Amino acid sequence: MARPAIVIALPPAERGPVTDELRKAGFEAITIGTPDELEALLIARHDIAVAILDGEHDFDTSLEYYGLLHEGARNIPALMVMSPQAMDKMFSPSTADEFFSRPYTADSIRWRVEAMCIRSVTVDDGSGPIIQGGSMEIGDWSRRATVIAVFNPKGGVGKTTIATNLAAALQLHQGQKVLLVDADTVTGHVTTSLGLEQVRTVADSWREQVDDGIAESLTELATPHPSGMSVVSLTTTPLNTEILEPSRIADAITTSRPAYDFIIIDLHPSYSALNRAVFEKADRILVPVTPDVPALRAAVQLREVAIELGVQNRLALIVNRANSGVSVADMERTVGMPALALIRSGGLLFVRAANAGRTIIELYPKERIAEDFDALAERLVRTFHTESPVRPVAAPKPGFRLFGRSKEPARV
Repeated sequence: MARPAIVIALPPAERGPVTDELRKAGFEAITIGTPDELEALLIARHDIAVAILDGEHDFDTSLEYYGLLHEGARNIPALMVMSPQAMDKMFSPSTADEFFSRPYTADSIRWRVEAMCIRSVTVDDGSGPIIQGGSMEIGDWSRRATVIAVFNPKGGVGKTTIATNLAAALQLHQGQKVLLVDADTVTGHVTTSLGLEQVRTVADSWREQVDDGIAESLTELATPHPSGMSVVSLTTTPLNTEILEPSRIADAITTSRPAYDFIIIDLHPSYSALNRAVFEKADRILVPVTPDVPALRAAVQLREVAIELGVQNRLALIVNRANSGVSVADMERTVGMPALALIRSGGLLFVRAANAGRTIIELYPKERIAEDFDALAERLVRTFHTESPVRPVAAPKPGFRLFGRSKEPARV
């Protein structure tokens, strides 16, 4: 089916590359030069999905464009392209509008448009855009996966273990459709630990797209795991990852949300541009912490960085190897955030599961550590998907406590 129309009102030097990129992606790209042209177009067409505006060089004209896009019952999202310095004088946009900073590449702006089109799906009542691209039923577009990032700036705290087993618990015991993304472009080993060999990565797909022009979504790239979850890896090598542009990765995650209930993302322990882009998309950032000073200090640093990034309210502590004898209450006070879950040490169970290419949840569902992951999965479903049907999980053993605390930690 035909993709929606995109209006482009950019300076001549930028207009051509952006128009060509959008047309290659199947969009109808319509360039305009004056507000009168936009007004006539909006009267004649009801399939305009997004308008790309220049918010910097001719601010008064941009205001006219913007007014036409939101006139009366009309509410067409605008993508405002400008330098960071110009954002201070920008008018207050609607919730559907977005900003895009110069300098940029044509393909990065194309991926932002893709994401905006998915978010702006409406019924065509003559007053706004109607999106016809894709093969999903219209009801699927209303679903919005919860994005969970798993991150600590220190390695060795159990990020991948928590990401893989949480994903399996959500899929198998909570009836959720899960996409697990290995976004660690340096030391990622999600696919290896899950026994998935020779997978096509996002980097592979995007390099091939340069030659054949065929774009693949994360859903199309995903490899099925025996647990039922789908798994995607950004790359299998830390070299030549320039094609994995952070904004494009973030937009690819956004465009995948309608197909899943949860998207779990395992991140590399760094404050890279890619990780920061994922932070912006995440509904919750799980912070695994082990009971040792370096891990605790890293979590404290993360809390301070999160305040600067404006994502501090998304952080949630996961106390890993919680049965080590260190007070969880002390760890909470030190880090400055409450614990969402306590995961006890799994010892050789994790080694055996990884060697089999499976998870604890699959191989040892009756072990107490599996109950810990089930409790975390159940809490996330209860928090974000209360309308979803939840399969019953095993109840905790009566009277079970860690360090004098109930297994159910403080709410966040």
